[in-house]
Amino acid sequence: MGKILVLDPAGIEELLSHSLVGRIACAAPEINNGRPTIVPLAYGYDGEAAYAVGPVGQKIRIMRIQPLISFEVDEAEAEDRWRSAVAEGVYEELSLPGEREAGLKVIFGDHERPFIPDSHIVYRLRFTAKTGRFEVPDDEAHLYE
Repeated sequence: MGKILVLDPAGIEELLSHSLVGRIACAAPEINNGRPTIVPLAYGYDGEAAYAVGPVGQKIRIMRIQPLISFEVDEAEAEDRWRSAVAEGVYEELSLPGEREAGLKVIFGDHERPFIPDSHIVYRLRFTAKTGRFEVPDDEAHLYE
């Protein structure tokens, strides 16, 4: 077991910017008896929000009812060497053509895009707060204090 420390804002941004998959947590009383849903999400990040695209399913139905979400990314090398960032945010659908295109640009950059049906929803998770933690082995903790 190591020492858990606060991840600074630069570390949080680096983790959000370079992670390939995050986890979104959402809940609404009308779906699944209000039980929180946590699902993996491939995303793009622009420094303020995570962007994603997908068909209307349970998570989008939940976020349409209750747009407040939590989002988490992490990386782990060992049980006592990991980093994690958690963001609170708001779900927003990007339905105007210009918004939709801008969101897809964040997700895919200049890479070739797969076919995305018009029925798929492009959305952003606009972050309102971000926190982070990391753990290092006890014998390295003095380097961070």
